[in-house]
Amino acid sequence: MRKITYGQAICEAIDEEMARDKSVIFLGEDIEVLGGNFRATPGLYEKYGGWRVRNTPISENSFTGLGLGAALTGLRPIVEIMFCDFMMLAGDQIVNQIAKIRYMSGGQARVPLTIRTTLGAGRSTAAQHSQSLQAIVCHIPGLKVVMPSSASEAKGLLKTAIRDDNPVVFFEHKMEYNKTYEVPEGEYIIPFGVANILKEGKDITIVGTSNQALKALQAAEELTKEGIDAEVIDPRTLVPLDKDTIIKSVKKTGRLLIVDEGYERCGVAGEIAMSILKDVFYHLNAPIERLTTANVPIPFSPALEFPLIPDEKKIYQRVKDMVLG
Repeated sequence: MRKITYGQAICEAIDEEMARDKSVIFLGEDIEVLGGNFRATPGLYEKYGGWRVRNTPISENSFTGLGLGAALTGLRPIVEIMFCDFMMLAGDQIVNQIAKIRYMSGGQARVPLTIRTTLGAGRSTAAQHSQSLQAIVCHIPGLKVVMPSSASEAKGLLKTAIRDDNPVVFFEHKMEYNKTYEVPEGEYIIPFGVANILKEGKDITIVGTSNQALKALQAAEELTKEGIDAEVIDPRTLVPLDKDTIIKSVKKTGRLLIVDEGYERCGVAGEIAMSILKDVFYHLNAPIERLTTANVPIPFSPALEFPLIPDEKKIYQRVKDMVLG
């Protein structure tokens, strides 16, 4: 193990896959000399050249369509969309084309395309650059949806995404790029649809998506001082979702809190709850609860922004209320 940043782990994954497979190309805004908007992928342009690492115009619909065309002709494109808010500009390509072509061709056409994008608030970048729109993507059949927590998870899951013959939307939390984590040396991948139990416990299950899994782990460690033993699960992928691991955990603990930075209404947390409810209903000691971002645009002001976002303190208090009443 060595310590590197989340951004370095992302860059390593792309570098290793580009070195392993010459069909892997990388498209996006400012990814050549600048290494992307968050400086997560420096050096790739210098190493692989302008044919395989290519800047695009500020036109998400066009360069996402370019990625689709490249995928259909035998390449494995990685398309970077700076903010998930801007996926809406490429909505037709993602929803009506990329997600549908393999089905509509009867499996004759493959779409090995990875869309990397960012989510999350915390940078005070206001309502158009701070959203977490993973629920919208989960709603569309034909797309796999990945939400890594730490750097090691990001690297292993991104390599799996690039090798997948189906389209994958890969959400990276923009607040994580400069944080340092332990990441294994050498080659490894993490399969889709296999959740990670970060901490075992017996009193309550906490499912946290993206970096909320890490915040849940911090809260769980504090909760031990209150005599509350929380189990923390990182689902890793929302599509496919490892329901079995969550169901087994909730049957043991009798309580479930789902933490997701997306909006509450029609969100991921509600979907996870409903997808397992039938299997755990008679094992519950309390109603399933969710902790999400309120149904309002993300404010620019930090004083207004941070109270809206789930964090370890809010998780701590919600769990305490659920277990102790």
